[in-house]
Amino acid sequence: MFIRNETFYTFRKNYPVITVIVAIHLILFLWMNFFPGGTWIRTQGIGFNLSVYYGEYWRLLTPIFMHIGVGHVLFNSFSLVLFGPALERMLGKVRFLLVYVLCGVIANIATYFIGGLNYPAHLGASGAIFGLFGLYLYMSLYRKDLIDQANSQIVMTILIIGLVMTFVNTNINIFAHLFGLIAGAAFAPIFLANARPYYMRQPVHDPGEISFNPNRWRKKGMNQNLKKALWAGIIILVLVGLFFR
Repeated sequence: MFIRNETFYTFRKNYPVITVIVAIHLILFLWMNFFPGGTWIRTQGIGFNLSVYYGEYWRLLTPIFMHIGVGHVLFNSFSLVLFGPALERMLGKVRFLLVYVLCGVIANIATYFIGGLNYPAHLGASGAIFGLFGLYLYMSLYRKDLIDQANSQIVMTILIIGLVMTFVNTNINIFAHLFGLIAGAAFAPIFLANARPYYMRQPVHDPGEISFNPNRWRKKGMNQNLKKALWAGIIILVLVGLFFR
């Protein structure tokens, strides 16, 4: 579920919602930092509770797609690329986008009501991404037909690390992480009602792509366990960037 073998062509064909969201992340980041009008975009879109209080309700949505700092945008986007595809395939494009945005908005609403009017300005996709983890958590506990034991263990490990680092790192929006996770778990029974396991969804293949030969790894002296270990290392690096940035 979390190991990516696609080319760029097949990835954007199989997961168009994630592709568009990541593109928005990068476009807004570049615009905010390097192009005219970037300061205005940041000022008008960033999450700021006092502005929400005065009626600027779009700030409950726009921060989900905005990031500050190269590490911030790259690690959040890479996290979405790693952990989002299985859900986009299982839920379908519309339901995946809906639950992703809902979790992000609820995370920002929680920040507004619990953080208070003096809460610092905030932005980033972390609340929405934790919403995806909430869906995985529900699957691991109540829909074991949708996730195998190995991937369930990965999810639980990520959640434990994520929750610990949420409270250790002072530069993290605790409310967004917690309520994004809660929202994802709460919405899971509804959005996963008719979901099919990830492996049952037929992906799009690149006609010019060389088919996968499992023996090629042996020819190069690399077995499947080493491949999994490499991906585990990548996931760990993403987690380190996500929670220690």
